[in-house]
Amino acid sequence: MTSSIMAYGTDRNGDLQATLRRLDGAPYGRYKSLAGRWDVAGVAVELVRAQADPYAPPARVAVHVPASVAGFPAGLYGTPLRRRALAGFLARRAAAEAGDGVLVDGGGQEVLQRSSCQVGADGAVTLRLNVPLPGPRRRIDGRAAEEILCRGLPRLAERALRYEALDADAVRRFVETVEDSCALRDALPGLGLVAFVADGAVLPRRSGVDDRPARGAGVVPFRSPDALRVTVGLPHAGAVSGMGVPEGVTLVVGGGFHGKSTLLRALESGVYDHVPGDGRELVVARHETVKVRAEDGRRVERVDLHAFVSHLPTGQDTTDFRTDNASGSTSQAASIVEAVEAGARVLLVDEDTAATNLMIRDARMQALVAKAREPLTPFVDLVGSLHRDHGVSTVLVMGGSGDYMEVADRVVMMDGYRPADVTARARELAAVPTGRRAEADAFPAVVHRRPDPASVDGTVRGRLRVTARGTDALVLGEHTVDVRALEQITDSRQVVGVGLALGLLVRAGHLDGRRTLSAALDLLDRQLAEGVAPLLALRDEDFALPRRFEVAAALNRLRTLTVVR
Repeated sequence: MTSSIMAYGTDRNGDLQATLRRLDGAPYGRYKSLAGRWDVAGVAVELVRAQADPYAPPARVAVHVPASVAGFPAGLYGTPLRRRALAGFLARRAAAEAGDGVLVDGGGQEVLQRSSCQVGADGAVTLRLNVPLPGPRRRIDGRAAEEILCRGLPRLAERALRYEALDADAVRRFVETVEDSCALRDALPGLGLVAFVADGAVLPRRSGVDDRPARGAGVVPFRSPDALRVTVGLPHAGAVSGMGVPEGVTLVVGGGFHGKSTLLRALESGVYDHVPGDGRELVVARHETVKVRAEDGRRVERVDLHAFVSHLPTGQDTTDFRTDNASGSTSQAASIVEAVEAGARVLLVDEDTAATNLMIRDARMQALVAKAREPLTPFVDLVGSLHRDHGVSTVLVMGGSGDYMEVADRVVMMDGYRPADVTARARELAAVPTGRRAEADAFPAVVHRRPDPASVDGTVRGRLRVTARGTDALVLGEHTVDVRALEQITDSRQVVGVGLALGLLVRAGHLDGRRTLSAALDLLDRQLAEGVAPLLALRDEDFALPRRFEVAAALNRLRTLTVVR
């Protein structure tokens, strides 16, 4: 097989080349006449959306590489999972190879299903990217555009999207790493686990803005306590040992700066697969894992909070609670109920970002403030029932309250980033009475709500408008949704995916005013199981497929949302 992509396919390079030369010096808007596919040096270059002017966002372009040109062995794309993994590798390679201002969404440490690259069931590859079309003085620069579209993009395909140009071992390792991660995650329910942390995993990150693994002599590789060690057989890595986090209530304790929150952050990211060398490749959590926290000022719309809030001085009905400005405790209570409503089966809670008065009320405070004057029921009295009655497990980081020892099924102490099982000692301490009285013993069934689709309008002048402001905010239509508290969103492309998914919920009729939110999310999941196509049909942008939990959380924070019960 020849080493050059230029030898494959019908070369219609002259068509686009000649057209660009004819357009040289024409008004910039004439770039729109290039919309559609062009055969260029054995690949198809498609102008999906032209720039409005040189200062507008770049043009959207797709490069389609047929299977005969891409040349990948069938074993690398034989399943949807392998196709996602291979696409993740290729997107990263293309991002590294792109030049001339060409922008490819390569992703970060997580291997998400992205619109930037897809591998078909036949092995064909499509790369979607953003290309700034040259136009000084708002006139088409045909020669410069020819260099980008007729030579630069085929060269990018040659270097990044052809098997022969790639490191075969690196491609295989990438795909096998993702496949092992998924196999491990899928095995958790059958093992009675909610999470797994492999021996040798590197959990600390380099910094708050660099998600790559920390390096240096001070980095402590993870090693499971013997009592929690589990061995799992994986398709490629073989037998892997590590700490299994069991179903139920797991308490993570320890002194400050000893790795409690680092462990929890690894678990919250464990719902995603990771690139080889990340250190968390075999740190996984159940698909239905949701991190919850307090969030002052968020909106809450008709959520049944009576499990946590028995009454309010204002007389407002806490079984049908709404507010435009929630407190820390009510916001966290609402987030817990909403997560369970959306289908969460594992909750992650860190005391550092939790509302203290929702988490605990100790014996002294009970003695000082009578229950009749305290509307809040603390989470410590409900967390056991969540698992016992609803099958929802919880992993809590707690360094300041020993009362959780009484309700924990397992207690793990982090000491210098090294975990130890201290359950037996915690139970000894919990057996000593403190005088605290439980204030509840049952978490009630969640009341399912029915969103009004008319209140979820993401259009501006009839067109869906979705924009991400980093990972802080989603602009949906004319409304801004604060998503800073959704800590399992890892990059801005997921925010765009959330916005498009909200648009799809409405346009596909999944939200119809009669169907519950949970049922609508089920329909969304089934549709997105097809991949990125349903969201691309709404708008061809760089996005990553979102989980149902972030879609539901963003919907719940939309300040126009109205629901029926």
